Amino acid sequence: MLGQTIAPEPLVIWTVRVSVALYMVALALRINTSRPVGPLDRVRLAWTLGYIAFLIHVALAFHFHHHWSHAEAWESTAKQTEAATGLSWGGGIYANYLFMLVWGVDVAWWWARPDSYRAQSTIVEWLIQGYLAFIVFNATVVFGSGATRWFALAGFLGLGYLLWCQLSKPAKRLQ
Repeated sequence: MLGQTIAPEPLVIWTVRVSVALYMVALALRINTSRPVGPLDRVRLAWTLGYIAFLIHVALAFHFHHHWSHAEAWESTAKQTEAATGLSWGGGIYANYLFMLVWGVDVAWWWARPDSYRAQSTIVEWLIQGYLAFIVFNATVVFGSGATRWFALAGFLGLGYLLWCQLSKPAKRLQ
């Protein structure tokens, strides 16, 4: 074991799987919680750990697959986009960068100003969560494959059901 190298591909794949799993767990807890979220609540912890796992995934992908080159990441994105849509375009990499920024600002806001975070408008919450969900759905269901695609689809269907149940209740604001 000593001196052996670890294959990078499983690290890249599993860090994003862990990130998506924690993302979905946190969303499910957010949808189902009816009480104010405390400073060390499990929801915020899952949300934060999911983001950290995502950052590790990005770092591993850039290190092992793109050699810290934006141009290589662009090309890889273009190839994946062409395989899924027939259009060879790498601009989706910017949507991924924005995803990283939006989720990071959301995590930082929740830790730095928890009272302000909990008091954010519903419109802001829906815009943030809508964008993040759009990117995760596309990354896992549209561009994903195999078990990852099916587990993600099941997760999104479950989240949709939870959200529908919560929105069906009278005068309930999401936390």
